[in-house]
Amino acid sequence: MSIWTRIADALAALAQGEGLTVVFDRLRGVQTAPEKSVAFTIAVIALGAKMAKADGTVTRDEVTAFRRIFAIPAGEEDNAARVFNLARQDVAGFDIYAGKIAAMYRDTDETLCADSRNILIDLLEGLFQIALADGTFHPREDDFLAEVARIFGLDTPCYRMMRARMVEGAPRDPYDVLGIPVDATIEEARKAWRQAVKDSHPDAMIARGVPAEAVKLAERRLIALNAAWEEISGRKAA
Repeated sequence: MSIWTRIADALAALAQGEGLTVVFDRLRGVQTAPEKSVAFTIAVIALGAKMAKADGTVTRDEVTAFRRIFAIPAGEEDNAARVFNLARQDVAGFDIYAGKIAAMYRDTDETLCADSRNILIDLLEGLFQIALADGTFHPREDDFLAEVARIFGLDTPCYRMMRARMVEGAPRDPYDVLGIPVDATIEEARKAWRQAVKDSHPDAMIARGVPAEAVKLAERRLIALNAAWEEISGRKAA
């Protein structure tokens, strides 16, 4: 059963008058990989729909950005579009969705394990790609994403790292991209780069619950990681 078929089944509950947040809660409570993948997909589409309005305009580019993030097979576009439109019209604010997603990945002591943190980074990078789909990065989109990161439990240095990776023209210090301090040694930089590349491998992402249809999320990240390592290693060798 494909992820989009599962989404269609989940959305069938909406015919009985249930809201999208109720459907998400039901998926959130099931601890199997397929359901987590569906929850992840609905989450990024729902938050993307909310974010698409953050700069005041929902463009065709922002809507079609989903096709670059998710490999949507022919015949399944309607299910993806239905989630997007439902989330856009839903009375629940983006902070409610973000809070539900954060709760799904927090441990019992309200902390984030490494895998959970990486999942939330994966999701936030998907939102960055949607924000950037129209060729601009609006200050209100920046504020939106920074707040989502805060709700997720990702600190300011982590958000700065992601913005440096994703946004052309943003401050792009290679140390920010790798998430390390500027006084890190070459070995510390190498270790951070290798770990980040390992975390970005499609198999690792799928194991975290990112649907196979969304492994394109890693492409832009890997380009930025490798460029950052090349710059740092070049500086150290000079």
